[in-house]
Amino acid sequence: MTAPRPATASVTPTIPAPPTPAVPHTLVEDAAALFTGCTLISVGIALCSGAKLLTGGMVGLAFVLHYATDLPIGQLFFALNLPFYWLAWKKMGRAFTVKTFAAVLLLSLLTDLQPHVMQLGPLHPLYAAIAGGLLLGVGMLVLFRHRGSLGGIGIAALYLQDRYGWRAGKVQMALDCLILLAACVTVEPSRVGWSIVAAITLNLALTMNHRPGRYQVV
Repeated sequence: MTAPRPATASVTPTIPAPPTPAVPHTLVEDAAALFTGCTLISVGIALCSGAKLLTGGMVGLAFVLHYATDLPIGQLFFALNLPFYWLAWKKMGRAFTVKTFAAVLLLSLLTDLQPHVMQLGPLHPLYAAIAGGLLLGVGMLVLFRHRGSLGGIGIAALYLQDRYGWRAGKVQMALDCLILLAACVTVEPSRVGWSIVAAITLNLALTMNHRPGRYQVV
């Protein structure tokens, strides 16, 4: 008599759950994010400014002109961004442009208000470079995740990539290097070296936390 075969459990193939659709940010969430990001960035600017440092992008260019002319950083930053709003409207759309304009205006006001509400003592340039760079990077990350930016060079890099095929990352890096080199005219070389540390810290904060597919917004 043949022994009965042991029953085998049927294996049901696992069907992956459909991805959860991204939930749009509300107007209140976007407004809170713009305020949070700009506040963090303004404190980062205060730390870098207190140690006579600078960074890349339009903020860095505003620093260079500030050290050369002694004009307020916030006003210089706002004025430098004015030519780029048309480009932002054409390349990134109305919502992005409106949020970017609001972020630039708010950051300009906060930056010029900062010396009246926060007084800083002597700062070691290494601390200012790392802490300031982190605050700038995290603040920009908040803006990016809510479809905003600080305008300027980033928008120009995207345009040159679409128009001529130049890689946006390489274009932005080249422009940042030119800004840091221009700083040698008004800032002592050792400060430029510390400024490079700030720029690297800023970009590391963005690179590690702002990757395609890691965070979805609509």
